[in-house]
Amino acid sequence: TDDYHITTDRLINISNKPNLFHDKNQDGYYDLLSAFQKSIRGSDVHASVYYLARLILGGELESICRRMAVIVYEDIGLANPQMGPKVMSAIDSALMLGLPEARIPLSAVVIEMALSPKSNSAESAIDNALSLIETTDTGNVPSHLKNPSNEYKYPHNYKNSYVKQQYLPDNIKNIKLYHPKDNKNEMILKEIMNRLEK
Repeated sequence: TDDYHITTDRLINISNKPNLFHDKNQDGYYDLLSAFQKSIRGSDVHASVYYLARLILGGELESICRRMAVIVYEDIGLANPQMGPKVMSAIDSALMLGLPEARIPLSAVVIEMALSPKSNSAESAIDNALSLIETTDTGNVPSHLKNPSNEYKYPHNYKNSYVKQQYLPDNIKNIKLYHPKDNKNEMILKEIMNRLEK
């Protein structure tokens, strides 16, 4: 019968929405999450908001929030440490509100994340430490850091709550795991670190 005859007009009437490739069980879902993170990392604010919208339309609120919690520490990190609490606050608001209202705090914070200075130095530092421990005999905790110890110097008893003493094991006592980037915040951290290491 004519009821089963398929035409272009009938298909348009069934769904006039664009076909967004987004299947949680297929690569398209992970491609969107990847593009979302890489757009923020690459400071492309327009692409960041676009991929956020794609994920919102797919109803992926929890996935968006989890990915944003990773991005803020993996890609922004110490270049803008104030973004961590901001993102977590926006995530809390989004989860409390639910969709569609969640789109508003998410958009605000994603825009700021995309335009924020970036640094992965904290991730690199912990990965350096993990790799070092897995591949090297790093040695034992120095005896003056063990309890009890009469040789330990309590930093708060000294000027500026600092006293020079060895904290790393002997085998790696001169190793450097954290390498600051050249952003405003980390230049301050670098200056402090260099002053303390003199």
